[in-house]
Amino acid sequence: MRTILSGMALAFGLAGAASADPLLGTWRTAADDNGHTGLIEVTVCGSSLCGELVEAFDQNGNAMPSPNIGRQIIWDTNPTQGGDYVGRVYSPDRDEEYDSRLVLTGDSLSVSGCRRVLGVRGCREGGVWTREN
Repeated sequence: MRTILSGMALAFGLAGAASADPLLGTWRTAADDNGHTGLIEVTVCGSSLCGELVEAFDQNGNAMPSPNIGRQIIWDTNPTQGGDYVGRVYSPDRDEEYDSRLVLTGDSLSVSGCRRVLGVRGCREGGVWTREN
């Protein structure tokens, strides 16, 4: 019984820690290859963090429709050390998924990703996202 209660306390403690993670909130992406940006809402998804596209903007900053609204842009994201996170990221403008590295510094989030194609590892900078709230 004590083991069960200890396990439950640990689980609730971890859930509380995740809910206070500094990555949580809304982030504006850097402009993509088309000049478009988006708002990504980062939340807790199970034991990791994820973020879905909640609004898209054209190169002039006007809201625009996007088939990717509601799609997870980051997922399986977990902290490593000193403001760094690793997980997965989707690039809508290239329709590609990458292993991600996110570096949080204050209200700025540097996003990059790497993937392997035909045995060759290619990496891409995703720019700097800025905190909206």
